[in-house]
Amino acid sequence: MISAPNGTDSDGPDPTDSGRLPAIDVKGLGVRYSLRLTRKNTLRNSLAQFVRRDGGGGHFWALRDVSFTVVHGESLAVIGPNGAGKSTLLQALAGIIQPTEGEIGIRGRLSSLLTLGAGFDQELSGRENILLAGAFLGIDDSEIQRRLEDIVAFADIGQFIDAAIKTYSSGMRARLGFSIATSVDPDILLLDEVLATGDQVFRAKSKDRVLELAKGAKAIVLVTHDMHWVTEFCNRAMLIEHGQVIAEGQPEEIVRLHEERSEETRRGAAAPAI
Repeated sequence: MISAPNGTDSDGPDPTDSGRLPAIDVKGLGVRYSLRLTRKNTLRNSLAQFVRRDGGGGHFWALRDVSFTVVHGESLAVIGPNGAGKSTLLQALAGIIQPTEGEIGIRGRLSSLLTLGAGFDQELSGRENILLAGAFLGIDDSEIQRRLEDIVAFADIGQFIDAAIKTYSSGMRARLGFSIATSVDPDILLLDEVLATGDQVFRAKSKDRVLELAKGAKAIVLVTHDMHWVTEFCNRAMLIEHGQVIAEGQPEEIVRLHEERSEETRRGAAAPAI
């Protein structure tokens, strides 16, 4: 795998220059897991359907032969049924999962709720975790201090901002993580179902923030089950099933295909056995 999550090549044009090089360049990506990593039969059974006919050996491919690019200013929605490999894809892009095969090229500063959530210190307050996240993302202390109150205000979790993260609900953690991830001026933003978090007011704020980033020539990859968001606010969509790309293109077309295939699956499951 080739990955450059926060840096640029020493030679050639500025990688963040839209129109020259893509922000994300994925070629032949594959992620393989071993079913022997767990002794829980329930997990083994749930994953059995993904075992490939490549010699068996107790392995399954969560992703296989996935290739795509995302340019600056593009908002890519990744959709598909549960267990399709969408979240695995984001984790691979964020550098949390090491791919088994293929290449991932990341050009520019990447921000992700996935990495921020993993980096929260449970004993520190929300305010302290903002400063920690800034250091984690390589932002100067003076800069994150300057943005601190705006991040706190956007998260809108009241007095909990000075309480330990371990006292937060999952929604509060997501609100704080989203506020940080979208306030540090990333070149690339990875989001996983965050827009389903919180009340209607926060969801509206979240959508406005993502749109603002897209207009600022940022590259965005969003995993969501909200088809309205896909068709109204993304300019490209990709359908994944069983770890493979089924189709990609205009959001309306991909959403229609997803809904048709989902309906076929439901009908097949409901049909009586002969």
